[in-house]
Amino acid sequence: MSQVQIMSVIGSAVPAPLRELGLLACWYLVQDGEPISGPLTSLPAAQALSQRIGMGHLSA
Repeated sequence: MSQVQIMSVIGSAVPAPLRELGLLACWYLVQDGEPISGPLTSLPAAQALSQRIGMGHLSA
């Protein structure tokens, strides 16, 4: 089973709607190099979602 990882992006890699809100960074969850979440606006939000997904994998 592959791990879910947190990837951060900064600057022009941040989606335009988030940049328009003034965000200069965002986070995605990735698995096997593929994004499995949309852009998240904070690292704590990404960590919380990662933990929830990880718990789901443990119970499956």
